[in-house]
Amino acid sequence: MNKPVNMGVIGCADIAVRSVIPALNELKDYYHLTGIASRSESKARAAAEEFGSRAFEGYESLLDLKGLDAVYIPLPNALHFEWIEKALSRGIHVLAEKSLGCSFNEVETLNRLAETMQLALVENFQFRFHKQLAVIQQMVNDGTIGELRCLRSSFGFPPFKDRENIRYQMSLGGGALLDAGAYPIKISQLFLGEELYVGAANLNIDPETGVDLWGGAYLKQTEGPLFSETAFGFDHHYQCSLELWGSKGKLVTNRIFTAPPGYSPEILLETADGEKRMTIESDHHFKNMLKHFYSLIREKDGLAAEYKQNASQARLIEEVRKAAG
Repeated sequence: MNKPVNMGVIGCADIAVRSVIPALNELKDYYHLTGIASRSESKARAAAEEFGSRAFEGYESLLDLKGLDAVYIPLPNALHFEWIEKALSRGIHVLAEKSLGCSFNEVETLNRLAETMQLALVENFQFRFHKQLAVIQQMVNDGTIGELRCLRSSFGFPPFKDRENIRYQMSLGGGALLDAGAYPIKISQLFLGEELYVGAANLNIDPETGVDLWGGAYLKQTEGPLFSETAFGFDHHYQCSLELWGSKGKLVTNRIFTAPPGYSPEILLETADGEKRMTIESDHHFKNMLKHFYSLIREKDGLAAEYKQNASQARLIEEVRKAAG
């Protein structure tokens, strides 16, 4: 096996501290956690001490570190473009939280830079790498529900108690579309293909903060009969669902995006013969995602596919915003 990738983390967001950094530290053959950077020296130091790494005050100081191969960037959406561009320009591979950018033009600029430099640029949709998704995809491919007719997916959660949360700040790229909305839009492409267009969309704007709190979109194949109905929001009863409706049955799961390690998701199959519940073995999609990122860095075979996914995702999000008016 190749030597571990020297990986840095820019920002101490909750998802980094709670999920991604612990997974990194468990993959010793794949990664060496080189440093953790924050604008706050005390935050960087606390995280570095917790995970046995080195603290950096300021993001630039970590990017300038000799021997750094890659970074994980879980910053607010509005900061992604600046810091992803700075990393790529230094020849550093990037794994970034969704959404990758705040506009299609931003993502296309980053894609072109990554392609020119032959660097990995990956948007962190870790659910892509959970065996739950693989099982469902195989069942659809095997004709378990007949011919696929449509997809429905919802991701939403109750309001955040802290109204200063970055998701409520327009200047930081807040709003439900770039956050919760990114997930059902992404999974629509995984089952229906990337050649989709937005037939209709709705975004409901909070007059106090100016960000979209909830919404939905109807996505249709450019050449084909299939479509998806997506819904998302920050002001909802919790939902994390996927429904695939076919000519002979229906598949439903209610923890498609956020199944934690140790949790065994359940899939419900409905057909004319009745209902069947299947429990899927637990999995660690953060570790699986990091292994995928490692393979892109070392082998580079899948770089073009990632760039294409980045562009398709950003295009659809922008189309949703335009269609919603």
